[in-house]
Amino acid sequence: MRVRRLGWAGVEVEAAGQRLVIDYVADLSPLFTGWRAGVGLTAPSGTAAGALVTHLHRDHTDAAALAEVLAPGAPVLRPARGHGDDVDNVTTLLSERELAGHRLAAEVVDTWAEREIGPFRVTAVPSLDGLGDPQLNWVVEADGLRLFHGGDTMFHGWWWLVARRFRPFDAVFLPANGAVVDAPHLQPPSPVPAAMDPFQAAAAANILDARHAVPMHYEPEQPVKLPGYVEVVDPEGEFREHAGQRARVLAVGEWLDLAA
Repeated sequence: MRVRRLGWAGVEVEAAGQRLVIDYVADLSPLFTGWRAGVGLTAPSGTAAGALVTHLHRDHTDAAALAEVLAPGAPVLRPARGHGDDVDNVTTLLSERELAGHRLAAEVVDTWAEREIGPFRVTAVPSLDGLGDPQLNWVVEADGLRLFHGGDTMFHGWWWLVARRFRPFDAVFLPANGAVVDAPHLQPPSPVPAAMDPFQAAAAANILDARHAVPMHYEPEQPVKLPGYVEVVDPEGEFREHAGQRARVLAVGEWLDLAA
């Protein structure tokens, strides 16, 4: 099994000649002003056996990109809809509409649910969303190897449950930009990061007993521009400092061969 970083939180996994994408987004411009598509961000069209979605924020769910990359009828595994009214769910409404419009084979899965997609065994595990929306994280197994994808989770107490069931991991992809969010529908705002910062991501990697710990959920060549969204200045440098020998920083488009 090998895995490629596709930019922001996107990941492409390959095993036995088949591919799986996680949080694959080709266009972040609906959310981030001035964002430009980067080299290595896109995956080959029409061939992916399935897609995993951690949550329905537009920077993690891009229905048009999924419709382009997936083979006909390929499943899209996703968390449940949010509770409450449209104000409560304002950050997920766009992706919900786009998924419905593209008529993708989306399936809502519960925490700890397992599915087989080609050579991949995938398990939805607990996660904590910084804005209060439903979120899953994903464990992917193939070729006797195992990886973890952390969406944009906050630090939480489920790490040890995941570790008890699955560790060690050959690779973990963890958010590390420590974004502090001031959104109109979430007032008064919190000074606490809505996604893990480098210190927290390194702590999670240690609990999960990761051979390779890869920081994600940031764009090194184009910091995001969104009012009320403030990132850590140097997520890569700080993550290397805290994660030590586990740290494996991947450039956008770079492959990591877990069998090596």
